[in-house]
Amino acid sequence: MEDLADRLAALEFRDLTQERVTALIIDAVVAWGEERGWRVYRRAPSVVRLPPPLDRQHSVLDVALARPSAPPIVVEVDHTDRRRTVEKLLAEAEEGRIPCWIRWGPGRIAEPPPPIHLIALPVTRQQGRYTRTAAPERPAPEHSARPVTGEAAELPLDGG
Repeated sequence: MEDLADRLAALEFRDLTQERVTALIIDAVVAWGEERGWRVYRRAPSVVRLPPPLDRQHSVLDVALARPSAPPIVVEVDHTDRRRTVEKLLAEAEEGRIPCWIRWGPGRIAEPPPPIHLIALPVTRQQGRYTRTAAPERPAPEHSARPVTGEAAELPLDGG
């Protein structure tokens, strides 16, 4: 999951709608899986059924990734904390899948319970539009190379 997290951490966008940001993230997950030669399914059926009156239908996952020699990875992408998403991902984990929750949005992003893998993508919001800039790598500060001269002075202990 770390390489997916690194890939998503590099995502940058400006002035996008909620729907467009979610689509961009899903596209990045799909590309990540396809680059590894895995079978990738968008809107894959979940093991969880919908609440009544739709309880004959299954909920869907944003992305499911079938890997040849490892458990499948299931991915949900949300811009808010949703209890139903946590319940769905926990149910998927009980069936042997690796659950990943990509949570994006402004403000605090809560940590989900194990074994859900969280990839948090903080964004800024202005007038209903979202922006994300990858944190620039800042070089270490340069320290003065000026030699220290003079003698050390004793500091008074009585404050005077």
